[in-house]
Order: sequence, then structure tokens, then C-alpha cells
Amino acid sequence: MAEYVSVPAKQLLPIGDLDVVQAAPLTDAALTPYHAISLARDVLHPGATCVVIGVGGLGHMAIQILATTTSVRVIAVDASDEALRLATGAGAHHVVKSDVGAAAFIRKLVGPPPGGAEAVFDFVGADQTLTLAASVVSTGGRLSLIGLAGGTLSIRPGVSNIGIPMETSVVVPFWGTRAELAEVIALTRQGRIKAHVETFPLDNVAAAYDKLRAGKLHGRAVITP
Repeated sequence: MAEYVSVPAKQLLPIGDLDVVQAAPLTDAALTPYHAISLARDVLHPGATCVVIGVGGLGHMAIQILATTTSVRVIAVDASDEALRLATGAGAHHVVKSDVGAAAFIRKLVGPPPGGAEAVFDFVGADQTLTLAASVVSTGGRLSLIGLAGGTLSIRPGVSNIGIPMETSVVVPFWGTRAELAEVIALTRQGRIKAHVETFPLDNVAAAYDKLRAGKLHGRAVITP
């Protein structure tokens, strides 16, 4: 992090009149979920249900992208009450804490197997969240694993209730494309999505990391030289 940086012009995209503080998180916090959602467009039909696990920097943007570019029902899952309030403000139709019977709550909304959520996006990637994701995705649904918390998902083909349902696709998206970033910038300039940010001056960047480690940072930190 520095006061000035040199970047090849071919790596840049115009942001027009967009506030640079709003533009700063888009290349990761918005582009990554946008790409993951793009890979699941075929199951995100009107009336479908989508589960977003983890309402952090990426998850709160995913909810907004789903709300503004699809007609799906969004269920948000997180361990934090504050994060769930952020999810509601971002456009989630239902919210549930991950430690209070989230799977049962979601199943009441989507019904029993072979039904379920047509798409599940796990922005955490821990053992607990991967298990939850596999337990609520529908037969023939899409399970997108974006978080990097180091969890393991067990897949066992067969007729038992272990692993993921039959015909379900598991996708591990990574980042996004230049064209998708241009689309993300356009959505932000139109006011259809907005990153929840907390700003820190360059000389106090350590405070941003301290808050992040403590789990007290919701949305994205933006350093302002």
C-alpha cells in the first residue's frame, strides 16, 4: 500500500463519475461474487431460491447482485446479528443465524429433498458451512464454493443421504473477467449495488487489519491515501 502506484494503462477500466471509495472494493468484493453468480445463471430462474452463506465483504455484494439482476428468493446465513442486518438491507428475503438450526430453517422454506435451494453460494468454506450448503441444495442444483476457510466437502455418489444430492453440480469459481468487472462498475454507477465500506487513512492501516482479525469489520475496508 502506497500513496502512489504505477499501473499499465491496459489494466485499467474507466469508472466515470463513480466515487473512488466505492470503486475500490469492486475488483474483488463485487467481481468475485458476480462471476460466481454468472456461472449459476441457468438455475437462477424467477421463483428459484438461493442461499448465501457468509455476509461479509463478498456475501453482502452477492445479495445485492442477486437482488438487482435476478428474481430469486434470497436466504442469507451468518453467525453475526450485525451481518444479518446488513443482509436484510442488501435485499435478502430471509435471514438466519448459522448456529441456530439454519438447515432446518431453510428446509421449512424450500421443502424436503429432492427439493431445496436451486443455488447455494458458500462465501466461508469451513466444514460447518460446507455441510450446511450440501444439506440444503436441491437435486440438480448448483453448489458454489467461494470461501477459503479450509473446510472439506465429502462427495459420495449413491442413493444415501450422505454428501450432495444426485445431479448437483459443484463449482469452485475464481475471481472474474475484465468484461464482468465492466458490468459490475456499470451496476454501481447506476446505483443498483453499493459496497458497504469503512475507510481508514493510509497512516492508520494497521487499525483496519486489527478490526478485520477481530471480526469487527463488516463489508470492506478502504484505505484512503
